[in-house]
Amino acid sequence: MPLGSSAPVVIQSMTKVPTTDVDRCLGQIEELVRAGCGIVRLAVPRRADTEAFARIVPQAGVPLVADIHFSPARAIEAIEGGAAKIRLNPGNVKSRDDIHRILDAAKSHGVAIRIGVNEASIRDLTKEPIPPEERVDHMLAEMRQYVRLFEDRGFDRIVLSAKTSDTMRTIEVNRRIAQVFRYPLHLGLTHAGLPEHARIPSAIALGALLSEGIGDTIRVSAAGDPVIETGMAKEILVSLGLRERRGPELIVCPTCGRTEIDVIELARRVERALHAIDRPLRIAVMGCVVNGPGEAADADFAVCAGTDKAYFYRNGEKVAMVPSSEIIPKLMEALAAL
Repeated sequence: MPLGSSAPVVIQSMTKVPTTDVDRCLGQIEELVRAGCGIVRLAVPRRADTEAFARIVPQAGVPLVADIHFSPARAIEAIEGGAAKIRLNPGNVKSRDDIHRILDAAKSHGVAIRIGVNEASIRDLTKEPIPPEERVDHMLAEMRQYVRLFEDRGFDRIVLSAKTSDTMRTIEVNRRIAQVFRYPLHLGLTHAGLPEHARIPSAIALGALLSEGIGDTIRVSAAGDPVIETGMAKEILVSLGLRERRGPELIVCPTCGRTEIDVIELARRVERALHAIDRPLRIAVMGCVVNGPGEAADADFAVCAGTDKAYFYRNGEKVAMVPSSEIIPKLMEALAAL
């Protein structure tokens, strides 16, 4: 899979079941691919995991990344097992000879390596606490040191990643890295929390960087189902115009004192009805005549509803008036005809 330059930004996620459970792992990979994921990372802390990883690779149908932290042996096993990329955390593999062995194995197999610097990791490299305002400098210094080690060994299939759980430091460190290096860059706000807590900080950090042309792969790191975090990543890309929407987009009136019906309930009913639609349509549900017709002008189809009736608009033109009780069946009938 091409990364960097003019290649599209790729969504990445990570399996959250034991790698040794091959069937469940393959099932989750398949779910992630259907959700829009282009690269999937797997944890391989033990020999049993790299053995399972080698069995998963030929069945996955998508590039797989092996997550390596402390064991050079696991890195080489994953490379030989068919990894498209391995992820190394600077400082966790400390022996230069071990790093050279990993680089030589990756080079001979055509495998990329992601240099992943985490704020938590660099804080463990010194006995003295690192003030927050100095952590970006420390992360950048650690990245420089590792990149130089790779380049001195003649290895350039590199992806860079610097993560922190702080939104503004994530933006700052990745801006700095983009200025210094010309390797593909993986973006993520690490330890972002539960999905409902991770959504906004991740959108701010990743959205700010992507809007500046920084970032080649992204991951939203949310606790729980990886399909949910993949969906959030996809929404970020769609919002920035970096990926086309697969299904319908629902625009809903924010409601105010002018509304005469339960707009939210109507929107929920429309949303459920749209699950059967897989085309990139823009559908609007509005609750009054003030904003309704204007929003309808930008929608493929719109519903502007009042007390006992609703008006349908197609591409900004009023096409029908229906009783409130017939909104959903008439809407589905109209959408099927588009």
